[in-house]
This record gives sequence, C-alpha cells and structure tokens, in this order.
Amino acid sequence: MSLHPETRIGHVHLKVADLERSLEFYRDILGFEVTQRYGDGAVFLSAGGYHHHIGLNTWESLGAPPPPRRSTGLYHTAILYPNRQELARALKKLLEHRYPLEGAADHGVSEAIYLRDPDGNGVELYCDREPSDYPRDAAGNLAMITAALDLQALLAEA
Repeated sequence: MSLHPETRIGHVHLKVADLERSLEFYRDILGFEVTQRYGDGAVFLSAGGYHHHIGLNTWESLGAPPPPRRSTGLYHTAILYPNRQELARALKKLLEHRYPLEGAADHGVSEAIYLRDPDGNGVELYCDREPSDYPRDAAGNLAMITAALDLQALLAEA
C-alpha cells in the first residue's frame, strides 16, 4: 500500500536548550511568525497563517548541549521557499545578521543553502526548479547533482 499522493510532512518539532535564543533565529532571522506560546516551555511558528510549521520546546532539553555530530537523529529540516527571489532574500538576511553558513549547493532540481540553528540542528533553505527543468539521464530518469551554488548570482535576485 502506498501513501495518498497529497500526503505531506506537516511540521517539525525540535527540542532546544534556550527557547528565546531559538526564537531569535527562527522568528527574527528566518522570519517565521509566532502562532502560539505553550506555557514557558514551547512556542509554535509558521509562515502564512498555518497553525505551525515549526514547534520548539525545552520540555526535555532546557540548558542541554547539542547532540554529538556523529550520532543518529535529524539530519536537517528543509524549508522550501516559493521561488529563487525569496531564497535570495533569506540569504541576504542571514548575511546581514552575519549568521554562519555551512554550505550551498545546486542539486539540479533545487538550489540550497545549509546552516545550523543555535542548537546545532541542520537547516536547509531551498527553492525548487520547475519539474520540466529537472536534469534527466538518457533514459529519462531523474539525475540529481551536487554542484557549487553561485551565491553572488543568487544575491543579485534579492
């Protein structure tokens, strides 16, 4: 049995050490809006009025260190921007805040910027290309790549 084709991943809920520090990142730098605070230990954020795309809580993690790099767990949360210009605006805001980037890539199907949130969780900011522009091999199969992303060209769109 396969999933219904309209099934989506609705939100990510992260354990964080410091709720206010995480809010500064997700709200003040990335631009998500707070939809609800849940006591002193959790906050929910969204884009566009959805109930929440991101949940942050300190229920089991208040003051805790980040997990070690070489351990199991979430690799990254991927935040999909509607177009290249919006991704460029996000990059510009990160640079204005001098927020460290870990990398950037052109995957053929998408363009992506990689970083870590204040708790060490991986974050991918990306925009998709049109499916008609996806790279394909000679048999017509998807042929994703990992190439350098030209950040200066991306910034020119901001």
